[in-house]
Amino acid sequence: MKRRLTPILLVVGLALLIVAPLGQTDYIKYILSSWLIFAIAAMGLNLTLGYAGQISLAQASFIGIGAYTTALLTLAGVPWIPSMLAAMAVSFLVGLALGFPALRVQGHFLAFVTLAFNTLFYLVARNEDWLTGGPYGLSGMPRPDFWLFDTNQNLPFYYFTLAVFVVAAALMWGIVRSPWGRAFKGLRENPIRAESLGVDTRRITLLAFAIGSAYGGLAGALISPLVQFINPDSFALVQSIRILLMVVVGGAGFFFGPLFGAAMVILLPEFLRFTEGYYLMIYASAVIVLMVFCPSGLIGAGQALRERFRPGHRVRGDMKQGSQL
Repeated sequence: MKRRLTPILLVVGLALLIVAPLGQTDYIKYILSSWLIFAIAAMGLNLTLGYAGQISLAQASFIGIGAYTTALLTLAGVPWIPSMLAAMAVSFLVGLALGFPALRVQGHFLAFVTLAFNTLFYLVARNEDWLTGGPYGLSGMPRPDFWLFDTNQNLPFYYFTLAVFVVAAALMWGIVRSPWGRAFKGLRENPIRAESLGVDTRRITLLAFAIGSAYGGLAGALISPLVQFINPDSFALVQSIRILLMVVVGGAGFFFGPLFGAAMVILLPEFLRFTEGYYLMIYASAVIVLMVFCPSGLIGAGQALRERFRPGHRVRGDMKQGSQL
């Protein structure tokens, strides 16, 4: 039954994403595009943190690397697709290098290492005016132009972002369903046991950082033409914390967690603006309540409710208790 229902839900979800911007203002279309872009970045962090169990507070720096790489190349006349591939490649290599400390430190020590890297990137972007424009940033980046499909308007750009998101999600689905995905989960659950079963934990750790960082670079390659202005403040530590919140709120280790988590962080505050000065308080309270009562996130809470009300759930629980007695 579950296998039959999943394709139907995917088709319905995709249809909702297609019709979501229709009849909306340009601002809403912009916000919806931002949601999908940050969902891509959170998808990468979810692989690193949720599947492989490696803490990272540097995802915003990889968005920044992708954004600056794309901006510099497109301003120089390079088409968007080669610029995007370059952004992902640079992010992949830098993420690979950042993964080496994870081979020696874990837990909060690794969090501090990645936090320091994010701070380092921010300082470099702020002070190297000759490359990044310093605190004034870069502006005027062109949007992708694909012959008959012009993305200069917000609606076409949203559909372009949606297409990139679908491709990125399909690739991530293939990764987590592959032997690599099982190795990532083994690394998260018990690294010693995974190594004893023949998993090269060193290579898998590096891959988790590198692939997750490449997704951050892809998000940066989309942020650059969407906003058409970037500066270092857009990629400060607070942005990494927001992306971490997306993963945790959506459900770390669940495939669709980043999409729902990004909706909670990006869309919910916008929908609460009618409350004027209270919307941030309501938003923060909602996040606190969710984390207290649903520490596994939105997807985890949904699965728990489904299990709770599944026919025969109580019977199986009583049988299990009886067998223990």
